[in-house]
Amino acid sequence: MTDRPKVVITRKLPGVSAARIAEKAEVVAGGAGPMPRNELLEKVRGASGILCTLADRIDAALLDVAGEGLRVVSNFAVGTDNIDLPEARRRGVRVCNTPDVLTEATADLAFALLLGAARRLPDADRFVREGAFTGWDPWGFLGVPVHGRTLGVVGMGKIGGAVAARGRGFAMRILYHNRRRLPEAREAELGVRYATLEDLLSGSDFVVLTVPRTPETRGMLGRDLLRRMAPDAVLVNVARGGIVDEEALAEGLRERRIFAAGLDVYEKEPEVHPGLLRSPYAVLLPHLGSATKEARRRMGELATENLLAVLEGSAPPSPVS
Repeated sequence: MTDRPKVVITRKLPGVSAARIAEKAEVVAGGAGPMPRNELLEKVRGASGILCTLADRIDAALLDVAGEGLRVVSNFAVGTDNIDLPEARRRGVRVCNTPDVLTEATADLAFALLLGAARRLPDADRFVREGAFTGWDPWGFLGVPVHGRTLGVVGMGKIGGAVAARGRGFAMRILYHNRRRLPEAREAELGVRYATLEDLLSGSDFVVLTVPRTPETRGMLGRDLLRRMAPDAVLVNVARGGIVDEEALAEGLRERRIFAAGLDVYEKEPEVHPGLLRSPYAVLLPHLGSATKEARRRMGELATENLLAVLEGSAPPSPVS
């Protein structure tokens, strides 16, 4: 009888059933928080599978420690920038992620950020809680209108398409920019019009980023491009940190060259640029894109399915190409 494969689950996760995985493998599981790097390196030795999160760096050093028996890395996320994909591919390690199941939740949050930043809701909420509200003020917390304005979506994948659908509900004109232009039939279906990144930034009242972080998108929005945005424009990032130059964004908010920003992700997460923390025009969230009970549960179930499928010699539901 052959030894049971070893699986490392780096932390307790919604929808991930350690008991189900334990029917097929020896399970080594972490606690409620991220597993410290030294502990992770110790536990992956001899593992056949790893079920991890964006907080876990799966690089060449870790793959070396895991050894030749490692067959699958199942990421509890859509993004895979925590994983050295070329190195995993070179070693024949299958990498999987959890797309689709969090599309609507992330699009909901993007639009919540858009509305919250446009109408200055967090600042107004603090005003009330601090006891400063003494009555209606015709000059209080003036925001910018959303209905009927122009929405620019950078990255027209599944999440971008879901954001566009919400924009249509607000009678918005929708521009998009993508690495590859969509077929005309798909543009018509989504009700969107293609624009260069420069034209999208200068022509949109709201800009929502939904692109993955890749070498091509890192630093995509620097100072020069941010300056193309209108003074009443709002920038929303639910993609990944590092796509926007945070120093330049903080400067634009401070100098009132951009009306507001809604951010769920940061370049050096969990650190947030101090200029953004100081800005009353920045709505800042702690990476909540997929944070609904249903989405997180389905992410865990899919991550489990991916892991077990590879260990059993089957095609996983959502491999990373």
